[in-house]
Amino acid sequence: TDRTTEIGQLISSYLMREKNLEDHTIHLLFSANRWEHVPMMKEKLHQGVTVVVDRYAFSGVAFTSAKENFCLDWCKQPDVGLPKPDLILFLQLSPGEAAERGNFGHERYETSSFQEKVLQSFYCLMEDKTLNWKTVDASKSIEDLHREIKSIAEKTMQEVQNKPLGELWK
Repeated sequence: TDRTTEIGQLISSYLMREKNLEDHTIHLLFSANRWEHVPMMKEKLHQGVTVVVDRYAFSGVAFTSAKENFCLDWCKQPDVGLPKPDLILFLQLSPGEAAERGNFGHERYETSSFQEKVLQSFYCLMEDKTLNWKTVDASKSIEDLHREIKSIAEKTMQEVQNKPLGELWK
């Protein structure tokens, strides 16, 4: 999430519990925040720049679908057609380990029971074999984690070098 745009600022105030928004509304705002960046992302990609995005559509889908009365398919729809990532890195860390790290619990959704539901949603998303998911053990040291991520990213960049940009969930 880019919290510098008007939509991003609204999302930020929601996450910090300063503002309440209806669940469908916040989901669509997260998607709108991603769409705001599509022209710049495509421009960079066409220039040969590697774009690294923190969370992207999968996080929004996993979080909203973990709420009551939401299904995965509805949650995916606003993001259909976004630039398709060549690689999705899932940094796996148990909710217990995550809770031990600094600042856990300060933002909305940072409760262990909700995080467990989110994790189940991520596992469902990972079943999509049209996407290149790689799971990485995030409990490793920063140095080991960096080395593994760099290796996976470099390998992927070589593999997709001359492939056209795809569209997500199309």
